[in-house]
Amino acid sequence: MQKMAVAVGRRAPPMRGLAPNDDLPLEYWRALLDDVGADGSNSGSARSKSLVRLNEIPQHLLRVGCRRCGRTVEIQKVDAFRLYGPDAIWRDVGQRILDNTCAQRTGRHEEDGCWPSYDMP
Repeated sequence: MQKMAVAVGRRAPPMRGLAPNDDLPLEYWRALLDDVGADGSNSGSARSKSLVRLNEIPQHLLRVGCRRCGRTVEIQKVDAFRLYGPDAIWRDVGQRILDNTCAQRTGRHEEDGCWPSYDMP
């Protein structure tokens, strides 16, 4: 028993953990603020790219990928105009394209479908 108590004593963490009402250490805040995206200059760029209308996208080839199954589907902007209209939002078009060819069908609404990742080359 004494050997086990000594072994446990050696493995004990040097500091106690933080309680829910304790302040976070300065090192945590320093690391958080030193992060590249902390100033907000690049926050939401992927989201804002997906919320544009088709007629506002300069690229002629649009690409949407699925983070769930790894598929990538491409569509030319001209075809997207013809099928969905120039005022359609790229996020909705990409989701429809993935859903039309989705192979991840489980029968449950919460689990069905692809998880889109919007890229514009």
